[in-house]
Amino acid sequence: MGAGYLRFIPGPNLQRTTLYSWDAAVTRYYGEKLGITVDGRGYYGTAYVGLNSADITRPAISQYDVMAGPTYRFRLRPRYSLAARGMGGVAIGNFSGDTSGFSPSSLGLYSDGESYILSGALIGEANISPSLSLRLAGEDVVTGFGSLHNSFGFQYGFVYRFGKQ
Repeated sequence: MGAGYLRFIPGPNLQRTTLYSWDAAVTRYYGEKLGITVDGRGYYGTAYVGLNSADITRPAISQYDVMAGPTYRFRLRPRYSLAARGMGGVAIGNFSGDTSGFSPSSLGLYSDGESYILSGALIGEANISPSLSLRLAGEDVVTGFGSLHNSFGFQYGFVYRFGKQ
């Protein structure tokens, strides 16, 4: 469980905006190093769309993601671990939730809908106890809203381990 931060482009000609997120993931490890992760997230932010005839300059936007993919621990020590993760899935974008009935495209935003999402992350975990650790993951996220573009950010939170430690 955790939270995150992402710099996202909400429209083809708009500047990057900051999205904050919640994150819930489960990883099943097959041995000490290789596991499969299933991840769900919700991102929320405010896009600056400039001055327009609708008098809407900062509409709220949101995005929900469901992804899965492999996680590989390449450094495993009693006090910490380092890992890499790659995931893919579906992203659902809500760009019209706060536009007062105006279409998102008339404000320069992407249209509501679904897109693919790909994510690559480097993960560091610091163990607090055998079953609890703190996690920080730097991440590159690629979505297909409008066109292919990269967003950079990070996820952080707590990790609880079930079963054999």
